[in-house]
Amino acid sequence: MAEKKTCGFRTSIGGQALIEGVMMRGPEKQAIVVRDQDGQLVEKVEQLRLVKDRYPILGVPLIRGTVNFLDSIVKGVKALMYSADFYPDDANAQPSKLDLWLEKHIPSKKLESMLVTLAVILGVGMSVLLFMVLPTFLTGGLLHFFPGSTLWLRNLLEGVFKVAIFLIYLIACSRTKDIYRVFQYHGAEHKTIFCYEAGLPLTVENVRKQPRHHPRCGTSFLFVVIFVSILLSSVVFGIWPITNVWLRTVVHVLLLPLVVGVTYEFNRWVGRHDNALTRVLTAPGMWMQNFTTNEPDDSMMECAIRSLELVIPEEKGKDSW
Repeated sequence: MAEKKTCGFRTSIGGQALIEGVMMRGPEKQAIVVRDQDGQLVEKVEQLRLVKDRYPILGVPLIRGTVNFLDSIVKGVKALMYSADFYPDDANAQPSKLDLWLEKHIPSKKLESMLVTLAVILGVGMSVLLFMVLPTFLTGGLLHFFPGSTLWLRNLLEGVFKVAIFLIYLIACSRTKDIYRVFQYHGAEHKTIFCYEAGLPLTVENVRKQPRHHPRCGTSFLFVVIFVSILLSSVVFGIWPITNVWLRTVVHVLLLPLVVGVTYEFNRWVGRHDNALTRVLTAPGMWMQNFTTNEPDDSMMECAIRSLELVIPEEKGKDSW
């Protein structure tokens, strides 16, 4: 279990581990800091334009969760693609005919947008397939041999399969060599944010002492998404009994925006409080961070520190959670 860590100030600044780098996102700016192959830190900072500022309706509770989630995915994919450019698989490899054709016929900005869109669609689609469609079909296949089974048993088995698949996925990712380093940067991101929240100077020595498990982590968010989806689908299928596998799958997908919206509001509430109840509620997600965060080295913490420094607002407290 993660170390217990409490502090009076909680920042809204969040981050994401990249390939040999860290992205930090504050209330005004987003910063990407990557350590290139020469060992130098490369910085990229951009001003944030929030969708809710143009369309206030998208900042309403329950709606804002899905909007922010999709926005985070898009920005995260762009940041990953940017960091990957510093470490090509084979620097001497010749571009394929497809690469040359795309480069010739499609402007670079448009091509990047197309690739990001495709990556987001594939990422969301794979998540739906793994954590919603697959558990539903596995449950339906298993209960095919037990035609007299009750609806609550079907809901229970779907929930068990969702959690099991999520765990297997995390463990499999954590065993991959390249992902291990990404998860080290994930740990550096958490430790740096903890150091900032504690009001300590952002130095490697201070960051090193901090825990690597953070209650507002994306891993915890994804686990709560799965848990909330189990609860909501159980309620819906309790009111509207559905046993057809395809129809249940459609309902799961239709419920997803509500699931994400509820999870977002839950995380905001948990992020503002530190008591026995919130620690119990966040314990499973914190435990799962054992698979998605690793202890970073000093160079990784330097990267995370610089990224955080670039997004801290000039107005003190503007990034308060």
